[in-house]
Amino acid sequence: MIELTDLYQEVIIDHSKTPRNFMVLPHASHCQVGHNPLCGDQIILYLQVTADVIQELAFQGHGCAISIASASLMTEAIKGKSLVAVQELFQRFHRLVTHSTSNHELRHGLGKLAVFANIVAFPMRIKCATLAWHTMQAALADPDSFNTQAIVSTE
Repeated sequence: MIELTDLYQEVIIDHSKTPRNFMVLPHASHCQVGHNPLCGDQIILYLQVTADVIQELAFQGHGCAISIASASLMTEAIKGKSLVAVQELFQRFHRLVTHSTSNHELRHGLGKLAVFANIVAFPMRIKCATLAWHTMQAALADPDSFNTQAIVSTE
């Protein structure tokens, strides 16, 4: 189990130091700012949604390793997925990081996102892990969202 924990830590460190899709998406159809006031993490999430599919997405911002790694891994996981599939993935990820069971079913099918399975043991870090996800939810909740002024709080 130690080897698996080490692997998970390596994935989080890799994605926090070299985040994927860390850029401005100039032709985004949706844009939303997310902020975690507890630790100061802030991201701007850009989405290009066409025909109910996330064609492209990117983010910018600053924050702790967990927050940046989660945003990076989320962008990889949801690119090219339908909005229905993205909502299902959001629910599964949210259950993973908020339920204290060590059930392998929660990790199944999440791919690299499973690295966040142990976050539930650190309640203060859950908001870091879910910031990008809640920001994505807020952006998609408003079909006309292109708001870099509004701030989504994870409080």
